[in-house]
Amino acid sequence: MLQSVSLRDYMLPNPATVRVDATLSEAMGVIIDNRISGLCVVDDAGNLVGILSELDCLRAILGAVYNKISVGQVRDYMASDNLIVAHPEEDIVDVAQDMLMNNKRRRPVVENGRLIGQITCRQLLKAVQEFERG
Repeated sequence: MLQSVSLRDYMLPNPATVRVDATLSEAMGVIIDNRISGLCVVDDAGNLVGILSELDCLRAILGAVYNKISVGQVRDYMASDNLIVAHPEEDIVDVAQDMLMNNKRRRPVVENGRLIGQITCRQLLKAVQEFERG
């Protein structure tokens, strides 16, 4: 049975990020190159300012093609309101339950406003696997 542990022990430190002023094409390159489903968007100080998913990118590309316009920058398509973040000392079980309830695959880990990591479903599965091994 999974025991409660600190999120810090299982988060991905230094997750792939993109700057708010990057082009959507640059962001898509990071997503593709890293084989991930989304990115944390940060400002010059490393503060989390948004999230950009591959679905956001796809929606933007299709909209640009349909409207015959250029795609633009990450800031035009990222989610930035009411971001749900985790603190590194949160209980991994509580975070996992909340991610399931909100149907989210990833959660940025923020300390003092700065992005320090990310927890994903994959990290949660690794945690469970480690507990099963004993």
